[in-house]
Amino acid sequence: MHLNEREPFSRAEALAAGITVDALAGPRYQRLFHGLYVSAQVKVTVAERARAALKISPAGSYASHHTAAALWGGWVPDTSDTHVSVIRGARSKRRGIQAHRAPPAARSMERTGIALSPPVQTMHELAAVRLDLVDLVVFGDSMVTRRRTTPDALIEASSSWSGAGAGLGRRAARLVRAGVDSAPETRLRMLIVLAGLPEPQVNHIVRELDGSWSRRFDLCYPELRLIIEYDGRHHVADLEQWSNDILRRELLESQGWRVIIINADALFNRPVETLERVRRGLTDCGAVVPRRLSPVWPRHFPDHSRAA
Repeated sequence: MHLNEREPFSRAEALAAGITVDALAGPRYQRLFHGLYVSAQVKVTVAERARAALKISPAGSYASHHTAAALWGGWVPDTSDTHVSVIRGARSKRRGIQAHRAPPAARSMERTGIALSPPVQTMHELAAVRLDLVDLVVFGDSMVTRRRTTPDALIEASSSWSGAGAGLGRRAARLVRAGVDSAPETRLRMLIVLAGLPEPQVNHIVRELDGSWSRRFDLCYPELRLIIEYDGRHHVADLEQWSNDILRRELLESQGWRVIIINADALFNRPVETLERVRRGLTDCGAVVPRRLSPVWPRHFPDHSRAA
């Protein structure tokens, strides 16, 4: 029996091909799940684990939930489990595989040889397992950015969702926006929105008098000439880019724009301070903002600076 060792194979297939149990436990192979192996030369990815999980799942099963999200290139929280949905038959109980019962209306499609949930259905699945609202919007934004779907398509599809997480999914769909560059940018926007402050425009483009492209801002209140930008760690690592950013901000300020820069520490560890900076910027630029912030946002953005 010929065995392609670069594709997931079972213990039974290995024995039939003359590979001993001792060899399977040696350095030549790596175990994906109980009784499933692949050559040690293969880089184990989400796709490889999905292929292995589907190999032992009933016919018609497909990658779903977090696994489908990752296979679509979505921004989704990491998980150590591989998620599959089963239409009929027994669900696998092997460690490392989360097997779900597919709802009657579910469907799958093929991508790179793997059956998986379509992007819109994947968002519904993530809502059904109660993924955090902000994480759901992050995933939705990433699917729009990768042109897998559109905000309107998500809203339209969510209107027919039912069952667990349907309300959560509909809320998340209404908060998805086009043109988002990164997950932290989505999180910053959601922090502002969930606090009850005015929602900024995403990637607002400023054009020259002749209509040509001039510059683009992560988050912006054009009528207030207020810019909110997220600076990732790469800006500090790239000194030339950092210098260019400083000159750019000085130019913007000389033209009457106010620029608020939010870094990772401010977003993930100091949301209270960040919201105060944004609220102060809005007020200074003439916006009318709520006297008290909404009590919703701390559920999604714990302030770690207070614990320190």
